[in-house]
Amino acid sequence: MLKTVAVVLVDDLAPFEFGVICEVFGIDRTEDGVPRFEFRVCGERPGEPLATSVPGVQMTPAFGLDGLDGADLVAVPAATIREEYPPAVLDALRKAAARGATLLSVCSGAFLLGAAGLLDRRHCTTHWHSVKDLEDRFPEAKIDPDVLFVDEGDLITSAGTAAGIDACLHLVRRELGSAAATAIARRMVVPPQRDGGQRQFVELPMPECTGDSLQPVLAWMLEHLPDEHTVTSLARRAQMSERTFARRFVAETGTTPHKWLSTQRVLHARALLEETQLSVEEIARECGFGTAALLRHHFHRVVGVSPHDYRRTFAPV
Repeated sequence: MLKTVAVVLVDDLAPFEFGVICEVFGIDRTEDGVPRFEFRVCGERPGEPLATSVPGVQMTPAFGLDGLDGADLVAVPAATIREEYPPAVLDALRKAAARGATLLSVCSGAFLLGAAGLLDRRHCTTHWHSVKDLEDRFPEAKIDPDVLFVDEGDLITSAGTAAGIDACLHLVRRELGSAAATAIARRMVVPPQRDGGQRQFVELPMPECTGDSLQPVLAWMLEHLPDEHTVTSLARRAQMSERTFARRFVAETGTTPHKWLSTQRVLHARALLEETQLSVEEIARECGFGTAALLRHHFHRVVGVSPHDYRRTFAPV
C-alpha cells in the first residue's frame, strides 16, 4: 500500500518535474476519495535552499536524507545532468532500493538513479533528447527510447517532462486503483492515460550523409517523393552498378535506400498532417505511399501513433 512518498532534491532541479510529483502525491485529495499521502521533500542539507534550472527560483527541502527512511515511494525529479552527483544522495537511494522502496524518476532524474547503480540490467527510459547520453554513461541499462514510462515493479522511469504525469498516475492506478488515478487526473485536467509513446514527439531529422557522392541523388529523391523508386533506377541515376550503389548508400546514410525513402515520406506526411487539411488518402498519394493503409503502416512504425491521432495532437485548432 502506497502511504509515504519522499522526494529527493539536488541542485539545479527542474521545478515543473518536481511540481508534477507534488501535484499527484503532495496535495490532499481526500475529498475526491483519494487516500492522503505522507509527503516528504528531502535533501542533503534540510533547510538550505537549492538552486533550480530557472534563474532566481530556489527550493528548500524540509527533510534531510533520513526522510527517505520508511518511505514506500522515493521519487527523483529531473535536474540538470552533470558528471557527478552528491555521494550521500546516491547512498541514500541505494539504501532505499535495498530495503524494497519503489523508486520513480521523472525525465533526467534517471541519471541520478543510474549514478547510484540502480539502472544496471534494468529496463528504463528518459527524455528522448538524453537517451544517447544515458546509454553512454550506463551501458548496462536496458533503455527503451520510445515509451512514455517503464514500469519494472520497484523501478519506474519516465520520459520527458509531462511523461512524469503519466508515470505518477500509472503508479497510483497500480497501487490504489483506477478510481483514485482518475480522480487525480480530473483535478489536474489531464487524461488518466495517454496513447502512444514519446516517439510522436521526437525530432526525426534526415539521416546525415557522410559522403558527397550521393547528395545529388538524395536531393532528387526528396524532390520526387511521390514517384516510384527502385535500387535499379537510383543506381542508374547515380551512374553506379546496383551493388556499388546499395553498398555506398548504407555506408553514407547508415540505412538502406528503401528505409531511407520510407522515413522521408513519413517525415513529409507528418508535416502535411500538421500544416494542411489534406485527407489521409491525399497525403498518402502526395508522399508516395499510394494508399492510406500503407501510410498508416509506415507512420505507426516510425512515429508510434496513427496519422489520425498525430493530427489530433499536433495540428493547429
